[in-house]
Amino acid sequence: MSTPTTSRADVENPPDGVADPRESSRRARRVREVADGVARLVESARREGRVGAGTGVPADLDASSPSGVGRAAPDAAGVTVRRVVPAEHDAVADLLEAAYGFEYTISESYRDVLRDVAGRAAEHDVWVAVDDETGALLGTVATPVPGRHISPLALDGELDFRLLGVAPAARGRGIGTTLTRHVLDVARAQGVQRVVMNSGPQMVRAHRLYEALGFRRLPERETRVIEGEGGGRLHAYGLDLTGVGGPGPHPPTVPPPSPVPPR
Repeated sequence: MSTPTTSRADVENPPDGVADPRESSRRARRVREVADGVARLVESARREGRVGAGTGVPADLDASSPSGVGRAAPDAAGVTVRRVVPAEHDAVADLLEAAYGFEYTISESYRDVLRDVAGRAAEHDVWVAVDDETGALLGTVATPVPGRHISPLALDGELDFRLLGVAPAARGRGIGTTLTRHVLDVARAQGVQRVVMNSGPQMVRAHRLYEALGFRRLPERETRVIEGEGGGRLHAYGLDLTGVGGPGPHPPTVPPPSPVPPR
């Protein structure tokens, strides 16, 4: 029996209905190049002081205030926000599980979502806040790459974000504020007009933070119902970016460290 052969033409011109893997690879590479460019724009703008100016939100307020009045904490000092690296995926998963489990009861299905850091990082940008002195992971948030969304909430011209979490030991340092303002900077760099997100009805601490930073409820878009314990509709929040900056200097945003090659 003769060995089946594949012609060069078959390789270069896949049959109709068959995806060309080279085109998929090129498209993924283009998306990542744009995302990298956005990250560089954010970093450059922060270095030059072109972001983080003039919202009128007081910088000395704390979103975790026991008074219950929403107040935006100043950005965390000694903290850098950068993309996660694969070696940190498990640690970020542990951080998210600890952060969400600290105050809330989470289902097994939602726990699986929290821990799928590798899956999110393969499609979107997963950011981490890192202590400059110790290298400890303090918090995390995920944003979509340019041209995509990360949740059903976002519309064209909007950037959404998901799964913002702060390590319980790092609470009170302004990490949540730092990460949220980083999201706003990413949105500006992508050229969108609004930032939106969903938040569970029980996450009152997070609601105070978002409202202090200028987010407002979007009740007309609160259509998603939470399954399981607690139930209720997810809150929807939005912040229009026209004329909005952020008070005070932001921590630097840098690319992730280069992986060390195996020996």
